[in-house]
Amino acid sequence: MAWIETIDEDDASESLKTVYDRVSSTRNKVANIMKVHSLRPTTMQVHHDLYRELLFARTDLSRAERELIAVVVSDANDCAYCVEHHRAALNAYWNDDDRIDAVLQGDAEAAALSDRERALITYSRALTTDPGSMTEADVATLRDAGLSDTAILDTALVASYFNFVNRTALGLGVDFTPEEVEGYEY
Repeated sequence: MAWIETIDEDDASESLKTVYDRVSSTRNKVANIMKVHSLRPTTMQVHHDLYRELLFARTDLSRAERELIAVVVSDANDCAYCVEHHRAALNAYWNDDDRIDAVLQGDAEAAALSDRERALITYSRALTTDPGSMTEADVATLRDAGLSDTAILDTALVASYFNFVNRTALGLGVDFTPEEVEGYEY
């Protein structure tokens, strides 16, 4: 599951069990990326709260757009764990594996991406791979694609969040199985 010790739900202390129950109640189960925090239940709770706020709160970005950002950032970071999890989530909205494959192959034409989706991908990938190169022009491109300043902020926050999560997963060897990827509430 990971390269560090994790505590299963069955062996959890009362405080950890409370956090596990809260996470499970909102997602239908507990992902390995959350379980890796089991040695620090408060951190798991804070991580889960941030995840829920950035991915599920009402915002100017659609859930599909946020999942698209998650997939693109995770792909740029070579984080198979997050690509698989958020590919499944994106597919819950798109229902088109071929389209997602095209995104992952960098084929915007085959992916039939809107100008807005292309702008989100370009910005998120640049923020991930070369954050020091970001300029006001990158934000202007998002505005030109129809994003509000709130949506631009949310784009930066979602991309940054997945950089954090990717590094946690990659740095601690968080693994997945097909069963672990399936069955979440979207």
